[in-house]
Amino acid sequence: MIKSLEQKRCSEILKDNYIGYLSYISNNRPYSVPITYYYNDGEDYIICYSGHGHKIKSMRKQTSVSMTVADIFSNNKWQSVMAHGQYEEVDGGTAKLYLHEFSLGIKNLVLKKEHKDLDYISQFSSKIYNMEIPIVFLIRIGDITGKMKS
Repeated sequence: MIKSLEQKRCSEILKDNYIGYLSYISNNRPYSVPITYYYNDGEDYIICYSGHGHKIKSMRKQTSVSMTVADIFSNNKWQSVMAHGQYEEVDGGTAKLYLHEFSLGIKNLVLKKEHKDLDYISQFSSKIYNMEIPIVFLIRIGDITGKMKS
């Protein structure tokens, strides 16, 4: 039986993962791409980054986006969450701060879930201050829904 998830569980699923599917609209067509993200549950936003390209151009024009995250254990046991929100691009020193939060958050999640310490995350974080930073954006969450089957 498929059931709705409570908001608390939806937030936990977003918080406990770091790979999701970002969905956006371009030329009246939906697109969904895998992306690494970090969810700040205290302030209810998702941090992502990207190079210039199709998705950034599209989200600048149409700021309504969604992020889907799923824990799939089997055909009959899964949980999925969809967060709807608004694309918000950040730049300069603010972008560096969000990238730092992103890198520390991802490092902690990978350590917790996979029991691996990611040195490259620390290296990535330190390089932020010495290179041109990528396009950093937030998804300001408006609502979150979730379903499960068990």
